[in-house]
Amino acid sequence: MHKIYTKVTDQTGFFEGLDPVELARNYGTPLYIYNERILRSRCRSLKNLVTYPRFVVDYSAKANSNPALLQIIRSEGLEADAMSPGEIYMEKLAGFTSDEIFYICNNVSEEEMRYAIDEGVTVSVDSLSQLEQFGRLCPGGRVAVRFNPGVGAGHHSKVVTAGKKTKFGVDPSCVPQVKQLLDQYHLTLTGINQHIGSLFMTDQAFLDSLPSLFSIARQFPGLSFIDLGGGFGIPYKKGQGEQPLDLSSLGLRLDQALYDFAKEYGSQVTFRIEPGRYISAECSVLLGQVHAVKYNHSHKYVGCDIGFNVLARPVLYDSYHEVEIYRESNVPSTRQEEVTIVGNICESGDILAAGRTLPEIFRHDILGIQDAGAYGYTMSSNYNNRLRPAEILIRESGQVQLIRERDTLEDLSRHVLLLDL
Repeated sequence: MHKIYTKVTDQTGFFEGLDPVELARNYGTPLYIYNERILRSRCRSLKNLVTYPRFVVDYSAKANSNPALLQIIRSEGLEADAMSPGEIYMEKLAGFTSDEIFYICNNVSEEEMRYAIDEGVTVSVDSLSQLEQFGRLCPGGRVAVRFNPGVGAGHHSKVVTAGKKTKFGVDPSCVPQVKQLLDQYHLTLTGINQHIGSLFMTDQAFLDSLPSLFSIARQFPGLSFIDLGGGFGIPYKKGQGEQPLDLSSLGLRLDQALYDFAKEYGSQVTFRIEPGRYISAECSVLLGQVHAVKYNHSHKYVGCDIGFNVLARPVLYDSYHEVEIYRESNVPSTRQEEVTIVGNICESGDILAAGRTLPEIFRHDILGIQDAGAYGYTMSSNYNNRLRPAEILIRESGQVQLIRERDTLEDLSRHVLLLDL
């Protein structure tokens, strides 16, 4: 094992005894690495969140839709939600059946909605106009409606998905119009759903949203399910002592709320949640290599091959990811220094970590960006005509499996049509 400066992976056993420098050498960088053991443990934590018997965990594939990971998630007994035909396609590729997929659409075309209907998945709409569109496409069908409970939460304003300033969901005051459209097109309302936002670290906002949702449910007797949403956070600042979401406390309080409402509601209603980040974030480390170290007007910059085309969260949300250093040589880092870690994209905002105090970093070091398994590869791009990275999985057996090949230059031109000049 080469020299490693760690805060996180030595505590979690992420690399399962494997050498990250060797993995970088064998598979290249940038490289997303996933750990099967950690992924399965997160699935089980939420699967066992409550004792209420009719409780379903729908993994939110927008966080990470690699089919190999989806296969593992399904094998743990989770179902899935989807936001697009592409996610439905990938989920089915991974083995999810139509009745295990919940399509939660937002401002979609007739063609996209028709695709979901033809695939036989449950569709949720989040506006009156989309409900009317569903009615025209599938009169007499079964549909769900997403409501906005008026309570929002999240780590950034861009990911708060409920409250008074968001595009998502139907205002509860529109229940009469919902009923009118259901009657007009002879639709059966099979369920209602909500989502208050992403990455909450205390349970209060989530629990505070339930009375509004339950109040709406009371106006629709005979629902098959009520989807409470997701947004369960993970501690990105573990090295600074940030504590994880207290699932035990959340589970106890949620369990009581579910039993109480089910008894009042008087039918065999199923409750669902739709976590994404909590399932996949901590099961991944993103490796990149340092190619330049320099001072610019007294500021030290460490330049690596992880641009925001590979990991977009820092540039989009000012998101924080712990950074570890893996070194092939035995040259020690004898001092700490403040550095800014940047990528290889031609934008001044291409910053992975600004003003971090870290052990001294040298050219050719390998950097390990922690908790990269959610909204990492799924938000990657070919900006600057750079190639998307490979993905590998460390199996529970300790074997390493390639689960996505790295882009090639030919991939960049695969759908390009040249002019005949």
